[in-house]
Parts: sequence; C-alpha cells; structure tokens
Amino acid sequence: MNLFNRVVPSRRQAPAVPPQRRAGASPTGVLPDPGLANLTGEWVVDPAHSRIGFSVRHAMVTTVRGCFLEYESRLYFDAHDPTRSRADITLFTASVDTGVEQRDAHLVGRDFLDVATYPRMHFTSTGVEQAGPDLYRMSGELTIKGISRPVVLEMTYIGHVTDPFGYERVGFDGTTTINRSDWGLTYNSRLAEGGAMVSEKVRLQFDIAAIRTAPGAG
Repeated sequence: MNLFNRVVPSRRQAPAVPPQRRAGASPTGVLPDPGLANLTGEWVVDPAHSRIGFSVRHAMVTTVRGCFLEYESRLYFDAHDPTRSRADITLFTASVDTGVEQRDAHLVGRDFLDVATYPRMHFTSTGVEQAGPDLYRMSGELTIKGISRPVVLEMTYIGHVTDPFGYERVGFDGTTTINRSDWGLTYNSRLAEGGAMVSEKVRLQFDIAAIRTAPGAG
C-alpha cells in the first residue's frame, strides 16, 4: 500500500518573493510529528492483526459487516514528508467473509463481486496530504469489477511499537464511503415498504497494523 502523495500548485501570478515553508512541513502547514522520524521505510500489512472490511445497511434497519481475509500489500511511509508516502493493496474477492455462508455465496456470485471473472480488487494511492498531527487524507484509485474510480481515505495514525519479537509495528485506521453502483455492484431487491434491501452506500474500513520490511531511511 502506498501511504501518501503529491500536491498541485494553484495557477496564479508569482509573487515578487515566493513564500517559503519549513523543511519537512506538509502543504497544509501541519508539521510532521518528530516522533515519527524513524518510521520512514517499507512496510507490509500484518493480516493476523489487521482488518480490511466493509459495512452496509441491510433492509433499512440493520448493518451487515464483512471483511476480506486474503490480500497482498506494499506500503511506503515517509515520516519527513508524508506526501511522498505510498500504498498499494490487492484484495482477493473470493475471500469475502460476513460470517454467514449463504450470504457469502451470494456476494461472490454474479449479482455482486463475480469472483470467477474478477478475482481481485485493487487500491493504489495517487496522493496524500497531512490534515492534522495524526490525520492524513489519502487519495487513490479503487478498482472493483474492472472499474477504476477515485476515492479519498481518512487515515488516522494510531501509534508505533517494537513488539517482544523485535518487529517494528505501526498502526493506521482508515475509512471512506462509496456508492457501490459506481463500481457495477447494481444488484438490489425492493422491500414491500418501498425501500432497498441493500443500501447503495458502503463504508470501507482499513484497520491496519503494518510491519517494517526494510531498514528505515534516515
């Protein structure tokens, strides 16, 4: 997963003296936390301690939650300049799990994910900005059923530790809400009262615990 990236300058006449910002400051003017300096480097999501999931309103009165159990990831975090961070995640659609076998069988079929034709979903970052001391906005392309559309994740930095086995770990929580029909997930049935059995809006959740895979870049 590529965690964060670039900013496009606005078009306007150049001032006589160009504004300057402190080295390492993000385009939003928020300075990176000095405590994150040692986190720069390559990371990979730890599936045993992470959850990449979703929630959707069902029958207008309840919420169904699920997740993907199998995925691959590549992450790069730049603590000095978060806009240079990057993220790339591939989800295997057949691994969807909502805890109900009959419902999962419906989700992997042609009405929804059509895993026989589209075995993978993909997210790759295209840009990141720091919005607060522990908050980042990660722009990216989400591909489902061969359709790619832009999304923006709100990412919150949770913390970092070295575990008893000597592995460096870092945590982020991310979320965004999409309209599933924008990605060709158009199946629906109607309730007698006139509402939808499954909401168009789907909330995606990235509860990430990542492990360093290469030495940090000073």
